[in-house]
Amino acid sequence: MGYARVGLILARCVAIAALVLFLMPQSKAQKVDVSGRYQCAQAKMHGKVIACKAAPLILKNDGHFELRGWEGSYFVSGGWVELSDSLIKTRAKIEPGYKIVLRYYGKHGLVEMTYERRVAETGKTALS
Repeated sequence: MGYARVGLILARCVAIAALVLFLMPQSKAQKVDVSGRYQCAQAKMHGKVIACKAAPLILKNDGHFELRGWEGSYFVSGGWVELSDSLIKTRAKIEPGYKIVLRYYGKHGLVEMTYERRVAETGKTALS
């Protein structure tokens, strides 16, 4: 009689554990794909917005990037894209609408570059 009782208790515990695991919320973390070619949409220097003629930011599928001859690797961490090579490391903020904003200190002080990926490139719209 003792083994039957232990078996029944064990079966109940396994059933409760399975139910708890089934009802727990699933992780909604998704890998963000930011790879693509981003054109410079605007630049901000000394608080003034100016037209941007900078080279494009290219984020490749393999985790590498190119920007004005600067090459290195990147990875996505939360709402940031972290760009780095062997000497330099910087972060760019991911914003809604396929935008990446890179802020840095240059010879003109604080510079904010906004890069945009074109919607047609993302496959979300059909071109006729």
